[in-house]
Amino acid sequence: MMRPDHLKISACVTAGNEEDKIAACLASLSWCDETIVVDSFSRDKTFEISKQYTPHVYQHAWEGYIAQKNYIRSLAHYPWILFVDADEVVSKALRDEIETEFQRGPGDVAGYSFPRMVHYLGKWIRHGEWYPDIKLRLFRKDLGHSEGQEPHDRVVVDGPVKTLRAPLYHFTYDNLADHIHTINRFSSITANEKFHRGDVFRWRDLFFRPPFRFFKSYILKSGLLDGRQGFIIAVLSAFGVFVKYAKLLELGIQHRPPDPRPHD
Repeated sequence: MMRPDHLKISACVTAGNEEDKIAACLASLSWCDETIVVDSFSRDKTFEISKQYTPHVYQHAWEGYIAQKNYIRSLAHYPWILFVDADEVVSKALRDEIETEFQRGPGDVAGYSFPRMVHYLGKWIRHGEWYPDIKLRLFRKDLGHSEGQEPHDRVVVDGPVKTLRAPLYHFTYDNLADHIHTINRFSSITANEKFHRGDVFRWRDLFFRPPFRFFKSYILKSGLLDGRQGFIIAVLSAFGVFVKYAKLLELGIQHRPPDPRPHD
């Protein structure tokens, strides 16, 4: 069904080295009025595959999660923006729910949020800190933008937000090695952000935050109901917190003024 101009949607996908996932992502966006891909000079076939699904494919040097999202937003031609990452897929149920909302008319709603469901180690995760993981991803271009702290971007809108029920699918990690690699990368980004913001390392953060993160994920958020996968997620979440604060300690040591005293 053709939408009137004021309800047209620009799907915006930021991508980098996602040749194994980008096709499924873009295929799930065929109902949008345009699809825009910004590729951060991938070393694989992400750019070429994207061109098979949309003519609006651009290459732009990676500036960070927040800046890259605001850049692709500026390329959109239509009033509504739908942010989707290259490793995500819009479920049929979510597409139908959005279509129903727009047929009814969004009224004064400035944005829509919806749950994100992760597929991890062969299983859909339905508990813990990973679900429902509500994300605001569909919003009016003139009322929203991305902000946050690297590597975690978030959309902020000036107006009411309505939460939908159907999920966005997230195929986040290929395997455990990929998960651990991401923890290493994200913990470095976060530790650097904290250090340059002036945050000071405290031993209590290193001692108490990791076990509490495990307890929160596995017990308080019922991650244990996801079986073995839930346990692994809780352990690695706690490990990520530990590494983040250990790296903050490391940065403080590296930037400490040299000791002028002679050593024996």
